[in-house]
Amino acid sequence: MTESRLSSAAAPTGPTHNTVDSKPTGGGQGRGGGQISRVNPADLKQVSAHPVKLSRIAALFAPHKLSITIVVLLISLASIIGLAQPFIIRSIIDDALPHQNTGLLAWLAGGLVVVAASTAAVGVVQTWMATSMGQKVMHALRTRLFTHLQAQSLGFFTRTRGGEVQSRLTNDIAGMQNVVTSTATSVASNLTTAVATAIAMVALSWQLSMLSLVVLPPAIWLSRKVALRRRDITSARQRELAGMYTQIEEGLSISGIRLAKTLGTTGRDVDRFAASSHRLVDLEMRSQLAGQWRMATMSIVFAAIPAVIYLAAGFPATSGNMSIGTLVAFTALQGAIFRPIMGLLNVGVQWVTAMALFSRIFEYLDMDPEIKPPRQPATVDLEAIEGRVRFEGVGFGYKDSADVLSSIDLELAPGTATAIVGPTGSGKSTLGSLLPRLHEVGRGKITIDGIDIRDMAPADLNKIVGMVSQETYLIHATIRENLLLADPDADDATLWRALDSAQIATLISGLPDGLSTMVGARGHRFSGGEQQRLAIARTILRNPKVLVLDEATSALDNTTEALVQEALDQLAVGRTTLMIAHRLSTVENADQLVVLEGGRIIERGTPAHLRDADGAFARLLAAGDSTAERVTEMAVKVASRPRENASVNG
Repeated sequence: MTESRLSSAAAPTGPTHNTVDSKPTGGGQGRGGGQISRVNPADLKQVSAHPVKLSRIAALFAPHKLSITIVVLLISLASIIGLAQPFIIRSIIDDALPHQNTGLLAWLAGGLVVVAASTAAVGVVQTWMATSMGQKVMHALRTRLFTHLQAQSLGFFTRTRGGEVQSRLTNDIAGMQNVVTSTATSVASNLTTAVATAIAMVALSWQLSMLSLVVLPPAIWLSRKVALRRRDITSARQRELAGMYTQIEEGLSISGIRLAKTLGTTGRDVDRFAASSHRLVDLEMRSQLAGQWRMATMSIVFAAIPAVIYLAAGFPATSGNMSIGTLVAFTALQGAIFRPIMGLLNVGVQWVTAMALFSRIFEYLDMDPEIKPPRQPATVDLEAIEGRVRFEGVGFGYKDSADVLSSIDLELAPGTATAIVGPTGSGKSTLGSLLPRLHEVGRGKITIDGIDIRDMAPADLNKIVGMVSQETYLIHATIRENLLLADPDADDATLWRALDSAQIATLISGLPDGLSTMVGARGHRFSGGEQQRLAIARTILRNPKVLVLDEATSALDNTTEALVQEALDQLAVGRTTLMIAHRLSTVENADQLVVLEGGRIIERGTPAHLRDADGAFARLLAAGDSTAERVTEMAVKVASRPRENASVNG
């Protein structure tokens, strides 16, 4: 063996590649940084239930063939450049330093810097290109999924949990970003690094390379045992975290806080949250301590690897007359090969995880919308629309349930107001939702000026039909932004006129920020009646030819209701109005009154005529009067009770 003047030498690191490491799904970590996971049964179930064709995934990346090719070439280039590092180190130790050849030492030292700088630069470019490509693919997929979900009917969102939709649009897409921008490049990097390192090891010493094959399997086996143990604990921890997030979402929302304070459950909620947090502490401790004895054993194995190599280098039979530089360089390479090998062992798990994510996204993309826009929309002159609405033999039923509406024949003359009344569950709100096409007609058809609404472009129908429902929704933004949803081009003067018509301009003008006032989450900064009037103002800005009022004044007190009803009456002039009335007091000015029962029209006429007739409407009025009398009588009794627990301030 060639002697060296060095009494000791620090083991340098192996080839370095500035690539994005894959994020493991769980598992133990060895000194080499590698991790091994096992397949999540839920992922296998998802892929089995909704398999994904590779050609469909390839189609997502087809526009980026050139970028993919360049990224693969850059990864390979980084590995090839890194091969020079151990040989430069060997020359420094064996040639430059022993012979005090400062010229050669300067060139070799400079070579190390050049290799490191080159691999770093290539890694930066490769990471930028891979990330850019991945982001473009995810942007297209995210936008496509959002657009597709918006095309779904109201029934889909009624049947589906809101958290599930959000999870697929955010969490699953984010997971796929990791697959595209990290895992794919990591697999390529690990493969090229492992191959390049193995080639360099054989080139330095094939004898010691054979010895490494004996030492590596125990290290990989021990790491896998720890990984499987931690994976189970990690799964339990993720489930517990999901439960905690649900408690936070439900318990700290406006509605959740209101419920807790009114029911007096705040103490129980705190106890439940504390118990979940305590379980998380226990799971975290178990995760950190899992397999510590195995990890300690593996550390001993890793410490023994250089010792065995140094020992083998001391015997002529195994050393092959290698130099000290060769030994140091080989030892560094042997330690560096563990991480890419462990990464490659995770490919199977990463593949199933990626397929599960694609499966969940494609499952939603494959849903056929219940309400489809026409392929060739009818030509509609919006200025010429009169607003004559006809329901012709209309029937409708929700999935897996009996029909809600049957054989509805109804005509709404232009500029008239038609009120729909009936007992709870008679189908009033469903009838109103069919006109703006929130639900699709099951049988028959609905026409506006003789044009089937299914033949109209959605944008045209939205301009013709405006709706104010009993469930007001305001976005978490300013009053101005909420109003501009109806007419993005409206100026402040137009907004104030709409607010004035909705009998809420005085209130808004008295606020410090006026139109710039934030409405709060779901509009909770305002009362129910104020939210309703803001929604009415928003509909006024739409200036539709046809109005659907699903009890638009239901949340208002009697005084405000009268004011808003007057504004709506003025708005309805020259427009066709369909009023879904739950309070019979709102139908007095209707031109036509329709009584629904069991999803069928059982009576129709003017309010005055039906009031005098001994029919269904007269019975509804009698029942309403009886209820009002009972409510008044109860109020009188409550007011007359002695106030035993009256406060000091009365």
